[in-house]
Amino acid sequence: MGEIINVKEIVSRKKENLKLEIEELKSKGIIPKLVVILANNEDASRVYVSKKRKLCKELGILEEEYIFDETVKEQEIEDLLEKLNNDILVHGILVQLPLFKHLDSKKILETISPKKDVDGFHPVNIGKLMQGTGSIVPCTPKGIMTILNEVQPNIEGKEAVVVGRSLIVGRPMSALFLNKGATVTTCHSKTKNLKDHTSKADILVVATGVAHLITEDMVKEGSIVIDVGINRLDGKLIGDVDTENVVKRAKYVTPVPGGVGLTTVYTLMENLVELAKSLALK
Repeated sequence: MGEIINVKEIVSRKKENLKLEIEELKSKGIIPKLVVILANNEDASRVYVSKKRKLCKELGILEEEYIFDETVKEQEIEDLLEKLNNDILVHGILVQLPLFKHLDSKKILETISPKKDVDGFHPVNIGKLMQGTGSIVPCTPKGIMTILNEVQPNIEGKEAVVVGRSLIVGRPMSALFLNKGATVTTCHSKTKNLKDHTSKADILVVATGVAHLITEDMVKEGSIVIDVGINRLDGKLIGDVDTENVVKRAKYVTPVPGGVGLTTVYTLMENLVELAKSLALK
């Protein structure tokens, strides 16, 4: 029988260290500041923004929000982003996805300065990630590495399988694994015989949005299984992994809820502090 990873405890410890870094910046007259732009009607997005607001308050980070309705024009958001790019008191800019359908997400995200791209989605930062030289990494994959560092610090030579190829999780996750010396397989909806791949994984990351896609017979004995999925079924939140049964075979499994999601919000703040430090050096 394996173990459900206590992600809450990991994040609590990491937060204490981050508070010390923030205090050090404040002693130099720098107060990290995050600006959030919300342009959608999604309840989930409002929940995410409120979690970010709450954590900013807890850590002593300044946070400002711009909330738009459907009448907003693309130019209006782009003009605001240019203004924020040039504001020396703003260290990180986050555009909460998805956006209203009439807005071009790609164009808007690319308007954010790479030096203030707290989400790590700008092509410049993705390019640096692929080169293995970037310090600003998309939050969910970075959060997953935070968890892995606790249970399996050295992943060199390990078989890592990522199920999902989104720009938010799957692709950057595969790049991070490569940068750490793992042997990586990326699976997706067109992959044939998924079980053949997942059953070889020393580390399995699943980010598909398909409830209980991964069952006990699909995982390797003694493996680490990271569940990124959040699905609602009969009023309950469940992951992409059948945790209850998979934990009988795997060594470690992350829970849903209370798993990877906790690290995602935390690593956003870690990125913000990193950006504040680098802007302070200029």
